[in-house]
Amino acid sequence: MRKQSAVSCQLSAETNIIILCGPTAAGKSRVALEIAEKLNAEIISADSQQVWRGLDIGTAKPTPNEQKKIPHHLIDVVGPGDKFDVSQYVTLADRAIKEIRERGRLPLVVGGTGMYLRVLLHGLCEAPPQDKAIRQKLTEEMQEFGLPVLFERLQKIDPNTIRKIHPNDPTRIIRSLEVYEMTGYPLSHFHEKHRIEKPRYEALQIGIDCDRKILCERISARVDAMLKAGWLEEVRALLKIYDADSQAMQSIGYKQLIAHLQGRYSLEEAIAEIKKQTKAYAKRQMTWFHSDKSVEWITQENAVAFIQTLIH
Repeated sequence: MRKQSAVSCQLSAETNIIILCGPTAAGKSRVALEIAEKLNAEIISADSQQVWRGLDIGTAKPTPNEQKKIPHHLIDVVGPGDKFDVSQYVTLADRAIKEIRERGRLPLVVGGTGMYLRVLLHGLCEAPPQDKAIRQKLTEEMQEFGLPVLFERLQKIDPNTIRKIHPNDPTRIIRSLEVYEMTGYPLSHFHEKHRIEKPRYEALQIGIDCDRKILCERISARVDAMLKAGWLEEVRALLKIYDADSQAMQSIGYKQLIAHLQGRYSLEEAIAEIKKQTKAYAKRQMTWFHSDKSVEWITQENAVAFIQTLIH
């Protein structure tokens, strides 16, 4: 685990929002409820899976009692048969932040989807628009030579971006190569230029850190608990209504359980793959958030003490 920062930052009159980030299963939700209760805050989810209605157990949504106790926003905002992207997220988050502040309360943005948080703070990166001809050429190269060849090429061109991309993510790999071929600059150049611009909000950013071994144990235990709570039955019911290839159904866990229900995985294989993919995702989240020097790192265990530094 990365050495955590000293618990020193405090809320100021200029702070518009608090952001609570970190990897999946680190304990963000429990800490968020404590912060919200102490600071008269309302919670805005920054979780790309919790936006989907009906995907409840496998996305670890707050319980109805928790949502009743503390108002939550940007949960259950779109149907599983629809599409949703980061620009839609920011539009809805901006609206929620405005309304919460008008009520005299503090917006507390909580989640592990790094792109949602980055765009909320800094806006969309002004990288070049798509070039259909270059994109088609790269797609044909992928089909002929395989995605690993493109991934290896991107490693040489843009090592900063490659650390944040999964080797099996053709969309982001092709987009990164496309930008380089269009401009001669790596995509990370545009992201870094964008990052130094003045943020859209004055935010206090708090990260929940966790030892990797403990985090992996928590992830495995949570997957088991979700299955015991009826996750497979939830997926089976969703498939009666929604297409298995829809955007929502590609979420980690849902994709693997669908593969099991379609006969492509045994249940044991699906569970093992869910745990593997979730742990890999948590590792990428940690890399993403630890690259942001403005995040103040704490652990779940010292969260209460940290909250006290905010309100005194």
